[in-house]
Amino acid sequence: MKGKKSLKEKKIKLFVYHVNEDDPKKCTAKKLHRLGLAQLEKNMKKLPHHMVMLNPFSKKSLSKEDLPVVEKKGLLAIDCSWKNAEDCFWKLEKTSCYKSRALPFLVAVNPVNYGKPFKLTTLEAFASALYILGKTKQADEILSIYKWGPHFLELNKQPLEEYKRAENSREIIKIMKQYI
Repeated sequence: MKGKKSLKEKKIKLFVYHVNEDDPKKCTAKKLHRLGLAQLEKNMKKLPHHMVMLNPFSKKSLSKEDLPVVEKKGLLAIDCSWKNAEDCFWKLEKTSCYKSRALPFLVAVNPVNYGKPFKLTTLEAFASALYILGKTKQADEILSIYKWGPHFLELNKQPLEEYKRAENSREIIKIMKQYI
């Protein structure tokens, strides 16, 4: 089939900076790494530069505009405790060379934070980002590693579909305000 485009979706490289603050048995980032779905790193200096970093405290939302950088460099999530998240992201924001992007309003389905808006696991954050960027097959694939994973897309289907159709961060934020 020379010359024909492959129907297979190009996978986004997923990277996790792991701070090692949570229960290892419940850590979605470690499971993603164990299954070869994400690269886990405990030393920030060893991570590739210029990726898009998912940061819940960023002023700009992830959108289709970020897709070229994400396809080329990858997507970075920080796995830390929600108790220390603001401090952790603030420190990283000051010293990093990453494009910081927040995820819009979504509701968690993980057993620890079920029903809480914005309190996503690393897995849910990656799946949300992938879905918004149009990489729905990869989002489905990573969510399938937990029984509760597919329910995340079911619960958030309508906003995720709208976010996916948005052209930029401003449109995403406008859509998000309808859900808050």
